[in-house]
Amino acid sequence: MSESHHSIDSFVHNTRERKLDGGLFELESERMLDINLNGEVWIKMGAMVAYTGQVTFVREKMLEQGLGNLLKKAVSGEGARLTKASGNGSVFCADTGKKITILQLQDESICVNGNDVLAFEMSLTNEIKMMRKMTAMLSGGLFNIRLTGSGLVAVTSHYDPMTLPVTPDQPVTTDPNATILWSGNLEPDFKTDIQLKSFFGRGSGESVQMEFRGDGFVVVQPFEEVYFQNKGS
Repeated sequence: MSESHHSIDSFVHNTRERKLDGGLFELESERMLDINLNGEVWIKMGAMVAYTGQVTFVREKMLEQGLGNLLKKAVSGEGARLTKASGNGSVFCADTGKKITILQLQDESICVNGNDVLAFEMSLTNEIKMMRKMTAMLSGGLFNIRLTGSGLVAVTSHYDPMTLPVTPDQPVTTDPNATILWSGNLEPDFKTDIQLKSFFGRGSGESVQMEFRGDGFVVVQPFEEVYFQNKGS
């Protein structure tokens, strides 16, 4: 048999679920998250690809935290909503084949692009923060999620992420479409620069950049992730 061909038995053996050490969040592969559920957890709506055991899923609109119905209509895509998974079992999550990174927050705070949140523990406080300018909203991620406290969070990226330190002497400017997350103490500003139009982005908000100042870090991916609004939402 050719090396590129598999018998059914060998295929099942090579691709079956791995028995890991039983942590809450574990990686079946760099693109598949295994949540060993015994209680409740937040996952990105649409991210569940399979589950075992007794698990229920309840959609929860993240924008119910005081932003109003008008903004609910303005925000689109599955990244705008969470699903609460409850029960006992294994929940397998993925997001368009993106690479998954599991972070352990220890009384810390991070802000994550709403498109890049895959799952997080109920112990983390979450707050939805809208982008400051409509131009930035049209550029890609329409909002970000501030996660605070202690617990696990799974984030996604296209390919390997890169972390840039931010210091008072060295601010960092990024493309909003390539920005995944940043330290919670930073408040990015949005600016436009026509001269940089050909360097930052090729989408609708190609001249918009995020500028980070202070002490912290920002994480970017080697990919411009553009999400379009659903006209029917």
